[in-house]
Amino acid sequence: MASSSGSSWREGMSSDNIKGLCLALSSSFFIGASFIVKKKGLKKAGASGIRAGSGGYSYLYEPLWWVGMITMIVGEIANFAAYAFAPAILVTPLGALSIIISAALAHIILRERLHIFGILGCALCVVGSTTIVLHAPQEREIESVTEVWDLAMEPAFLFYAALVISATFVLIFHFIPLYGQTHIMVYIGVCSLVGSLTVMSVKALGIAIKLTLSGMNQLIFPQTWAFTLVVTLCVLTQMNYLNKALDTFNTAVVSPIYYVMFTTFTIVASVIMFKDWDRQSPTQVITEICGFVTILSGTFLLHKTKDMTDGLQTSLSIRLPKHAEEDGFDGGEGIPLRRQESMRGP
Repeated sequence: MASSSGSSWREGMSSDNIKGLCLALSSSFFIGASFIVKKKGLKKAGASGIRAGSGGYSYLYEPLWWVGMITMIVGEIANFAAYAFAPAILVTPLGALSIIISAALAHIILRERLHIFGILGCALCVVGSTTIVLHAPQEREIESVTEVWDLAMEPAFLFYAALVISATFVLIFHFIPLYGQTHIMVYIGVCSLVGSLTVMSVKALGIAIKLTLSGMNQLIFPQTWAFTLVVTLCVLTQMNYLNKALDTFNTAVVSPIYYVMFTTFTIVASVIMFKDWDRQSPTQVITEICGFVTILSGTFLLHKTKDMTDGLQTSLSIRLPKHAEEDGFDGGEGIPLRRQESMRGP
């Protein structure tokens, strides 16, 4: 039995998977820590100038804020690189670990109380992440960016991409003008749908860069630049509508919903394009789904705890637009979810 478990572990955790896992974990650490450092910088800047929440930009002159910003950039670069080595089904859910790091550091450094149920939420995220890591599929062996292009051109993924693009246009041109200011799912729907295409393109671009650095130049292929164009367009779209969502609704509401939808659509896109589950048994697939659901449960519990610690007033304020109640020091720098602050894609 022990020998079988060891064999299963070696088969599941290939060399590339281990590299991707290490990059994803380091990304979560850097991104989670960056929010605490940035918030410390915002508080320090607000004590001597106009607070960010009041429209001030004194934090731009605060070195501590820039340390946090650089830390976040390092984390996002590590996250980008992780997609070049490991399947999206392994890398994307691990974004929840940045929440744990932020919550723990906020409790220790910022003295923000972490409720007992928040600790339970952290534990659930760890258990779910461990489950996914132990049963993640091996990264697909790819020797050229043209192979990724061929995968993207298969009927199943083309159908998925067409559905995503069609749904995005319907949301943007029909539902946003009517319901954008009152229904949170409209903005988040656009970000999540486009985000799944972002991650697939980022993964393709990451593979191209990895192969180029190993001596197989992929920059000569037009497919590399096509994926670069898709990444640019998708990231700009995500940033635009995510900012609208954060400006209209409370961060504590936007974050968990966005994480769930973005991660779900990304896993679906990866399963269709890279056929991650084709190389696994039904038991492994079900176990991964259970791990993902466990992470979602922990994420929601953490955010619910964040509201509970502030008492009834915070609980009621969740129903108000974000700009009506946002803390001047916070500046949107609460407990983060990885893709929310950057693309959010990878």
